[in-house]
Amino acid sequence: MRILIGSDHAGFSLKSELVRRLEERGFRVERFGAETGESVDYPPIGRAVAHALLAAAADSTEEVRGILICGSGIGMSISANRIPGIRAALCWSPELARLGREHNDANILVLPGRFLEPETAWTMVEIFLETPFAGGRHARRVRQLDENGEAEERERGWKTEARS
Repeated sequence: MRILIGSDHAGFSLKSELVRRLEERGFRVERFGAETGESVDYPPIGRAVAHALLAAAADSTEEVRGILICGSGIGMSISANRIPGIRAALCWSPELARLGREHNDANILVLPGRFLEPETAWTMVEIFLETPFAGGRHARRVRQLDENGEAEERERGWKTEARS
């Protein structure tokens, strides 16, 4: 499995620890974003990982997953989820990491670097990488996410224009 991992300055320390552990376990790891604790902007990093993940998934039979880390995880989550085909799950606990994979087929795990201990973060990464997508009723919902809800809105006759 190939892992794409990116962080801003607030997630740099945790990213470094996770990269070390991932590489020790034989994962191919590609790093994005901060290489020091100096301030950098998170939006381009979140987008870069998202685009790289989609390109890698399209060009390879190898499974690819992403990990993004910023201070709260919120900014990276918003940034990555703006890219169609990305399902970035902001998780604060091992159970949420499991549910993000199992129910939402998340392809990027987003971690709040300022709020997680390294051991908890590592447990979450392990769960995220090992948990398969459950499919079944969840597959329909994931399709709706990937379609951005447009097909369902058309089926139900919902208006998609902004209302004042």
